Amino acid sequence: MGGSTRLYATTIRHARTAPVRHDFAHRSYSWLVDLDDLPHLGWLTPLARFAARDHLGDAEATLRENLDTFLSTHGVDLRGGRITMLANARVLGYVFNPISLFWCHRPDGRLECVVVEVHNTYGDRHAYLVRPDGSGRASTSKELYVSPFNDVSGSYDLLVPEPGRRAHVAVTLTRPGHPPFVATLVGDARRATVGAVLRTAATRPLEPLTVMARIKWHGVRLWARRLPIQPRPTHSPQEAVQ
Repeated sequence: MGGSTRLYATTIRHARTAPVRHDFAHRSYSWLVDLDDLPHLGWLTPLARFAARDHLGDAEATLRENLDTFLSTHGVDLRGGRITMLANARVLGYVFNPISLFWCHRPDGRLECVVVEVHNTYGDRHAYLVRPDGSGRASTSKELYVSPFNDVSGSYDLLVPEPGRRAHVAVTLTRPGHPPFVATLVGDARRATVGAVLRTAATRPLEPLTVMARIKWHGVRLWARRLPIQPRPTHSPQEAVQ
């Protein structure tokens, strides 16, 4: 596998305080990979595959090519600098990434920007380019309908420092007249050895399906508590408008 590849055993938390209080936490895992040095798992590939079709851009291109194309639309040229991605892998043919993060570096290693790619359960996705400060904090306007209980108003306050021994990501949705909705992901790094991949697959089989099931289950619970459904607007793919 790529020498920079890591597995993170994570805890994901969501907290909503109004109009009904609803919070939960569950364990999961994420991969940190270098787009120029993706892991080659051999016979373990069905347990972790990284494909361009699962992210922004052209499914026939590479992940790296698609990120460079997206960055160029924002006037960014990394000149070959490293890009790392924190995301879920495709497992046994299935993947769902509520959020994927790409840390984009200059050739000297300094961070140029972060791309935050959000997917919803309707098959839409949207990528946000942000420039965090020295503590990893940034903000951006919300553009994608994600939850049926939140419209597309408001903005995201992000905490997105690049993972090291520990990953810590936080997304806070703020909207006028509403208390914040907060989602966090924290976890510790593990070496992505064959043994670690097998143990992860054994303890968390079909994790992408589990993630999708959890989202829908919590949605049903909120609907049963009469949380209003917000109309879903049409979302134009970024690839079509660039």
